[in-house]
Amino acid sequence: MNWFDQLAAVALEPWQFEFMCRGMIAVILVALTCATIGTHVVLRRLSFIGDGLAHATFGGLAIGFLLKLNLFVSALVAAILTAVGIGTVSRKAEISLDTSIGILFSGAFAAGIVVLSHDRGYRGDLFDLLLGNVLTVNTTELQLTAAATALVIACLVFFYKEFLFSSFDPAGAAAAGIPVIWLDYCLLSLVALTITIALQTVGVILVSALLVTPAASAMQLTNRFPVMMVLAAAFGIFSGLSGIYISYYLDVPAGPAVVLVATGLFFASLLFSPKRGAVQVPEMLEEPPGPEVVGHFHKLQ
Repeated sequence: MNWFDQLAAVALEPWQFEFMCRGMIAVILVALTCATIGTHVVLRRLSFIGDGLAHATFGGLAIGFLLKLNLFVSALVAAILTAVGIGTVSRKAEISLDTSIGILFSGAFAAGIVVLSHDRGYRGDLFDLLLGNVLTVNTTELQLTAAATALVIACLVFFYKEFLFSSFDPAGAAAAGIPVIWLDYCLLSLVALTITIALQTVGVILVSALLVTPAASAMQLTNRFPVMMVLAAAFGIFSGLSGIYISYYLDVPAGPAVVLVATGLFFASLLFSPKRGAVQVPEMLEEPPGPEVVGHFHKLQ
């Protein structure tokens, strides 16, 4: 057997198992969704919201677990309510989004702990969602993930110009008649949905990394927003599949493996960044002037 046949055998072996196939498809869908919406999250400097909403879902998970409800639905309701609450509290109380996130996610997480304190039974399903276990995804969960992915991607494509305008210049977008406030709530709700479907893959604790890291990696390589979204999606999918293979062959948890690959890609992107990297490479990804990102400050040319 030559080296090509050996490589092909290594690549194809996990696909002979049905649970691995479901896991592979699920991680591709989740990584694609997290990475594409993550570009908006990173550009708006809302990276903390991923961690906040992920922990806020714990309250919904706890209530669903105690009342024997569908954990996906209960987590989604908790995430969307928290996301809407974050935007409302930030505007009404005139405080920063980070402060609003810190207040609400702490409260939701504490509520989950209080609820669970009344139940002393086995919580295996709940622990899977806290730590992530993509290899246990069943057909129904895979179908829900696919539907949620389609919804998020469709919204991002349909409202692409509006999201882009409001991300770079919210004041200008409002002056142009774009409903910026409703777009903000829509984006927060899409982030909540994305985080909920990612719980099974990487869990509450690590979901923020999958949302932020691929987008941050792409930002190191290009200033063009469309290119950034494509690169983020590619990095996310590569991280997901690589993490699954690492999990299969090295017998380590899949969720942390996915996040470690994504983290490695970020440092590689930083190293080869055309503007900030230690290794100088041609700026192949640069294009004519358009929406630019300079550090964390955004503008429209």
